[in-house]
Amino acid sequence: MSLYHYASPCHFGLESVLAGELKRMGAENVVSHNGKVTFEGDEHILARANICLRTAERVLIELGQFTARSFEELFQGVRKLPLEDFIGSKDAFPVKGWALNSQLMSVPDCQAIIKKAAVERLKQHYRMDWFPETGPLHQLQFSIHHDEVTLMLDTSGAGLHKRGYRLNANAAPIKETLAAGIVDLARIRNGGVFYDPFCGSGTLLIEAATKALNIPPCLKRKFSAQNFGLFEDSVWQEERSRGIEGIRRDTEFFAYGSDIDPAAIELTKQNAKRAGVFSRMLVQQKDIRDFALKNPGPAVIACNPPYGERMLEQEDANRLYRVMGQVFSPLEQASVYVISPSEKFESLYGKTAVKRRKLYNGMMKCQLYMYYSQRT
Repeated sequence: MSLYHYASPCHFGLESVLAGELKRMGAENVVSHNGKVTFEGDEHILARANICLRTAERVLIELGQFTARSFEELFQGVRKLPLEDFIGSKDAFPVKGWALNSQLMSVPDCQAIIKKAAVERLKQHYRMDWFPETGPLHQLQFSIHHDEVTLMLDTSGAGLHKRGYRLNANAAPIKETLAAGIVDLARIRNGGVFYDPFCGSGTLLIEAATKALNIPPCLKRKFSAQNFGLFEDSVWQEERSRGIEGIRRDTEFFAYGSDIDPAAIELTKQNAKRAGVFSRMLVQQKDIRDFALKNPGPAVIACNPPYGERMLEQEDANRLYRVMGQVFSPLEQASVYVISPSEKFESLYGKTAVKRRKLYNGMMKCQLYMYYSQRT
């Protein structure tokens, strides 16, 4: 079996969470960077990572790294890489990427140079003057940071946040991979009780349930690498079977979701049914003022409350944060995790967080405010 070098981008702030996932699944040389984690492994790790990772955005094979401060250096650096090991004579190989704090800052120009270099390399190997690119998609991605170029091959296709259960979403959904990171930080256990009083389309509830039951998030979907012709179908079959065997149906986990919007409740139910975890939750229309724990034992509350982008909406959000503090603070047996972009959240909530973690919800900088149970 071949050993490959991989990179998985993730939300800023979730690098350690993703690194932990990779170590637990058997990846080697796991290293955290800003916004990504690199690791090594064989084709089984490739399939396992795509099927099982909860916080990764995608899985990329690193084809090579080099320094480039000019277009000529970029061209020659790409031309030296063994692209023919991954790209066939009929395969499509478009290029996309980004550049930051480098001499080469024009992304369109870099795309054109990398594409040209890739064509020249493949021309030399296949002895062809023209490539039809009618075969399977091999998406090339590049990053240029401080003049260091990394060229990668995307093995996932659609982003790994696309689990398949959320066909529709409410106005302000939280991304599945970010929700999974919050669930991990909240230390959801297979026998725990979980609450989301602003459930929206149900993403936090579903990610908590699938983690507690150890259901691989992308068990039912396909990936670009399955079309490469490089990896045996048996590898993917074995890893899917491995994921199914690891599902914990005997867990006592249960989740409670609520939202003031009846449309959100219906949406959550539909999504939870598609995810196969609806039997593990109770979802009801309810105002946050009426929130209460269903049992006296330990619990986790995690939520993404609505926030306002305009002045009047911000005032509504501020009032909501005050109500949350009044409702949640007396619950000594509950640990509370709230993601919010508001820098005034703690003062409005009425309590300083035990711990905070900077996260990004899309392009918006947020904080995950963590309040631990007083009974732990």
